Order: sequence, then structure tokens, then C-alpha cells
Amino acid sequence: MNRGDLPALFYPADVAKALGMSEWWVKEQARRGRIPFTKPGRAYRFTAEQVAEIVHMYEARPTVAAAPQVRAVAAAAPKKLANPQSLRSATRLRARMPRRAALHEQNAA
Repeated sequence: MNRGDLPALFYPADVAKALGMSEWWVKEQARRGRIPFTKPGRAYRFTAEQVAEIVHMYEARPTVAAAPQVRAVAAAAPKKLANPQSLRSATRLRARMPRRAALHEQNAA
């Protein structure tokens, strides 16, 4: 069997760099059986097909079609309150004095 007949095996560091993840993440996913791998001996190795499958596994697609621009602008506009009376009964918040100012007042007194 020629060396050309065997698939190239990539190290976890190579796969991590290609995916933009850490080497630890790649090894941990392989250890937990979440991504395909080859393990000749005690080391994790990956074929090109397995790397392509990993990329495909973590591919994200939009779940909803993009809304037209008109709806996006309308959604960004502030909505009117259903009950303006609720604002009148709300407690008004007051900012507390900053610590430095409070300490300065204590030292000055």
C-alpha cells in the first residue's frame, strides 16, 4: 500500500486553528463523542472528511426568512403605552449621592 493511498491525518491543533477554536475544545468534543475522529493509538487525529463533517455539524442557518425593510423600521419605532395612568402611579427614582461626595461631606463637617 502506497502512502498516497492513505488519507492525510490532521492534528487537533490543525483542526482547532481551522475552526477558530482551542485545541482543548477539539480534544474535549472528540473525547465526549460529539465530533468524528480517528484515534490511532492514544492520540486524536482527523481526516479531511471528518473536518468537513465537523464544520457541517456546527453550521447555522437562519430559521426565519428575513423581513422586509418596512417592517424592520416599524418595529424599531417606540410603541405607545396602553395605559398612561400606570406612569403616574409609578414611584419616581432618585439617584443616590456618590460615595466620594458623601465622604467629602462627612470630612468637611
